[in-house]
Amino acid sequence: MGLAKNVSAVDSALKNELQKEGVVLTTMEQLYNWGRRSSIWPLQFGLACCAIEMIATACARYDIARFGAELFRPSPRQADLMIVAGTVTKKMAPQVVRLYNQMAEPKYVITMGACSIAGGPFKAGYNVLQGIDRYIPVDVHLPGCPPRPEALLDGLIKLQKKIDGQSIESAEWYQKGNKREYPIPAFGPKGLEPPYNPDVWKPRDYEEKKKAEAEARKVHGTINDPTQAVNS
Repeated sequence: MGLAKNVSAVDSALKNELQKEGVVLTTMEQLYNWGRRSSIWPLQFGLACCAIEMIATACARYDIARFGAELFRPSPRQADLMIVAGTVTKKMAPQVVRLYNQMAEPKYVITMGACSIAGGPFKAGYNVLQGIDRYIPVDVHLPGCPPRPEALLDGLIKLQKKIDGQSIESAEWYQKGNKREYPIPAFGPKGLEPPYNPDVWKPRDYEEKKKAEAEARKVHGTINDPTQAVNS
């Protein structure tokens, strides 16, 4: 999804003059995107401590209702935003993917906290998934442990900007033959199978990034032995 806003061909000065007379000029695409970004319905579920911050965001002090996203839906079939708030264990990962597949199109994902992004402090644990983006596409990442409610509001604003820049003709959920339902991982003798979804996660890029980070630490003297580099 692009960040560029859809721009009307009508001169902005003329539009301002017409608005003073009660005439509003817009395009179908702008109206469509305005309606979607102003009525985002998050899925009502939480995984760990980040969910407390998500709940606080919906309370009066932060008031996520200002952005039209206060209607947390208990059913994935009535939601279009998944906020992955907390640690995703390998036992829970199949359920998260299943919920994503059941959500209505168009749908978006915000990962909230270091755990849902890359495993967080439990990265070395045998039972923790190192990033939900291995199985489903993520639109906005919110780092932190946990990120504050202001961070979630900022992530929501960034998601709204992405929605503003989308085109109806090129939107992926309207493309014929496009696969928007992803395989649900199952438990195997060596963990989850498949270990990742190749349509949304590219392990080669991930491995190259980890090698570059290890080399950088070695050059700066923080890692003397290459075997001490962080495992993927």
